Amino acid sequence: MKLYDVIIIGAGAAGLMCAAQASRRGRKVLLLDKAEKAGKKILISGGGRCNFTNLYIEPEAYISRNPHFCKSALSRYTQWDFITLLENANLHWTEKTLGQLFCDEKSSAVLNMLLEECQQVDIRLNTSVEKIDFQEGYRLISNQGDFQADSLVIATGGASIPKMGATDFGLQIAKQFGIKSIPFKPALVPLTFSQKDIERYFKGLSGLVVDALVRCNNQSFREGVLITHRGISGPAVLQISSYWRQGDAISIDLLPDFEVSDWLLTMRDKHPKSELKTILSIYFPKRLAIRLADTLTDKNLSDKALKQIKKDDLIALGSKLNHWALMPSGTEGMRTAEVCVGGVNTQELSSKTMESTQQKGLYFIGETVDVTGWLGGYNFQWAWSSGWAAGKVV
Repeated sequence: MKLYDVIIIGAGAAGLMCAAQASRRGRKVLLLDKAEKAGKKILISGGGRCNFTNLYIEPEAYISRNPHFCKSALSRYTQWDFITLLENANLHWTEKTLGQLFCDEKSSAVLNMLLEECQQVDIRLNTSVEKIDFQEGYRLISNQGDFQADSLVIATGGASIPKMGATDFGLQIAKQFGIKSIPFKPALVPLTFSQKDIERYFKGLSGLVVDALVRCNNQSFREGVLITHRGISGPAVLQISSYWRQGDAISIDLLPDFEVSDWLLTMRDKHPKSELKTILSIYFPKRLAIRLADTLTDKNLSDKALKQIKKDDLIALGSKLNHWALMPSGTEGMRTAEVCVGGVNTQELSSKTMESTQQKGLYFIGETVDVTGWLGGYNFQWAWSSGWAAGKVV
């Protein structure tokens, strides 16, 4: 039986940050992971460039049953703190759209920086935890032997991307100790549609991208919408998927900068002989322009000259282009979800330390907790902030 002060299960972003902070305080730390490599999700993030945080971190960018829970950790370890850590390691970053920060030296450099911070940590990979007991402390039985510590931190993330080994392990541990949780559901995930809608709207258009405003449940995001062979994806759709629930419709504004009905009537006066598909091709790829003109009003208007189209039909089409209502049949699920919503109920945890309020010495951090950020570095920042908060006290 090997004795430690702290055992952390999960060598991802949150677990590495927690381990680094605890070891810096002189704690004897064991970091376990069943994978053969630490930080696997860090390595694939941002297309290998690691979108490590966002300039505009704010609590409103997080989904939780308790929207106030994330405030303490995010305010005490901010995006600027992580940027400083990066810069102190002589790493550089670039801002892309909407405040998203990427590491110029790629994801592997961010992971190596964190591993450097964990030099004093006993990191054991290929280690599966088979049983956890609590008496005087936490005793773990694993395929690599037995370990014991006063503090146990669960940093095993959510259940998204199961091919990388993701499970709901954290929720199983919460249940073992009588701690309430909310089942994981896929978030930041492409939306799928019925075969009828795919045939009607999307078939043959896979790969096309448009800038659009997507709305659902009083939330809206304006970014790219990508048409796929199963439905739609792209940043705006991934964002709205976190708010979408089965049975909800979504609304897509394909030209959010102006009233399309007014514009079409103006173009009818100015270019009466132009075909509708030609006019719509000013803003859309031609294949999409034809599909929209033919399907949104069910009148196959694409080949008609504007002067041949009734004003009411142009107004109706314009309205649909600004308010295209679609009913997703589902999502692509955990297989392609970037993160999950749900997790350990925040009412069961201290927002300052991430410790269970009823099970002394047991902590939950990162995506295992019911805090889910927007696309664009927000989830990494929650991992850094929650891991730091726990690492300061374990």
